[in-house]
Amino acid sequence: MIFKRKKKAVAEAQPEQTIAGLNAAAASGTGEPAAEKPAKAPEAEAAAQDAPAATPERAGGPFDGDDIEDHEGFLDLGALLIKPVPGLQLRLEVEESTQRVIAVALEIGGSRMQLQVFAAPKSDELWPGISTQIATGIADQGGETEMVPGRFGNELLARVPQTAPDGRQGHVALRFLGIDGPRWFLRAVIGGSALTDAAESKIMEDTLAQVVVVRGDTPMPPTELLSLTVPSGALARPDETGEAPGTERPERGPEITQIG
Repeated sequence: MIFKRKKKAVAEAQPEQTIAGLNAAAASGTGEPAAEKPAKAPEAEAAAQDAPAATPERAGGPFDGDDIEDHEGFLDLGALLIKPVPGLQLRLEVEESTQRVIAVALEIGGSRMQLQVFAAPKSDELWPGISTQIATGIADQGGETEMVPGRFGNELLARVPQTAPDGRQGHVALRFLGIDGPRWFLRAVIGGSALTDAAESKIMEDTLAQVVVVRGDTPMPPTELLSLTVPSGALARPDETGEAPGTERPERGPEITQIG
């Protein structure tokens, strides 16, 4: 596994701030206008064949770390365990001021998915309130959202205004998903080909379904980011690939060029 590093500023990322400054759109979008409205999520399908066994409450994934006895074969990122799949590229997004890892970006084919994981209350669900805040933030920018049922529950389909590198005005299409687990909340933002291609959408959903969240026992206030780390034994090298001006992408930190 080869890691790369880039040095760019990134805004603070909390659930209630995911729309501010188009942070989520920049992390998961193409940086180009999207003319079409995203297709609705495909019908819920069976979990991937090699997904870990789960308790009935968490059937289908994502899974809680306490429900999975064997973590062998997963990429260990601290609070998140990622199952490698063919063609997967993974980047860790780093906050410049603290140098902490705040998000994981997965890319497969022409699709992208950003993952962030937060502490949550034992009983209350965070997604209903957070999804409302996201929808309000997008509407304030002149965008559109629609709440639809999906494989992981209700999700937001969004068209977020964005300026392309060449100055053209348009929209980037995104799917916002929120999964409330036992004392944790996992937020996913899907963009790219998975918004219009059913096959790529299923690949991204299957990848999300195999994610394992390791909450830990440390008391934390709700919406506090859980700690993400660089996998042990990974190699690092400077990334020589430059970003096109105007893409407004956050720090993309350590990068695994390909897994699986």
